[in-house]
Amino acid sequence: MRFLFAAALVFCVAGPVWPQQESRQDRGKRVVDEAVQALGGDAFRTLQDRTESGRVYSFDGGTGRLGAGLSAIVYTQYLKPVPGKYAVRIRQIFGQHQDEGSFLYTPEGAWDITFRGARPLDEAAFATYRDTGLHGVFYILRQRLDEPGMSLYSQGGDIFEHVPVEIVDFTDAGNVTVTVYFDRNTHLPLRQSMRRRNEQFHDFDVEVTAFAKYRAVKGVTLPLDTRRERNGQRALEMFLESEDVNKGLKDEIFTLPANPKSQTKGK
Repeated sequence: MRFLFAAALVFCVAGPVWPQQESRQDRGKRVVDEAVQALGGDAFRTLQDRTESGRVYSFDGGTGRLGAGLSAIVYTQYLKPVPGKYAVRIRQIFGQHQDEGSFLYTPEGAWDITFRGARPLDEAAFATYRDTGLHGVFYILRQRLDEPGMSLYSQGGDIFEHVPVEIVDFTDAGNVTVTVYFDRNTHLPLRQSMRRRNEQFHDFDVEVTAFAKYRAVKGVTLPLDTRRERNGQRALEMFLESEDVNKGLKDEIFTLPANPKSQTKGK
């Protein structure tokens, strides 16, 4: 009896010993670390370039050229990370024979290139494109995790479309938050959402992007299907047939044609 009493007294004084619970920040970091490893670990974090081909559909008005869907090849080259900047170069070339024009995006600007020449894109459209890219989950995981002011916060677990998920908020130094749903089993991103200030209407646009059909290539795992909505309306769908990485893309791909015919914006 004296032994049981002593044991009970020690328990009352010391309290029960439970495993230490993860903080929201620690859980968020763990989920993100697992996601980076699922995407390829160091191979993903040091990814130099991507070459994607498939069909692209656009529903946002824009130039209207993509409304019916076009065959496309997309070249992406990652540049040295710059905090708060979208440090990539992207060339989208359309048509089965790559003869239906292209878009060129660089940190300095963007152009619609056709046989008529190169037309600078509308500044508002380019700003939206750049902001979407800057806050894309793959760009964040590849380029921005070590950025000053970037914080991770777990919203816990849930069930999304019958799939167990871990939900993590990424908030950068500009106080923009991107919420990402990670598959709890594969650890891969399934969905992301963010709010963007609409300067024209003085409210917020809600942008949601979903990812599916992941495929591994050269040690890096990336999605073949991407769907994006803005305010509940379809904005973009991309269905890739092939993807390759680290091909050593040349600067010429991301350079305006020599002596192009220039066009005034909006014409």
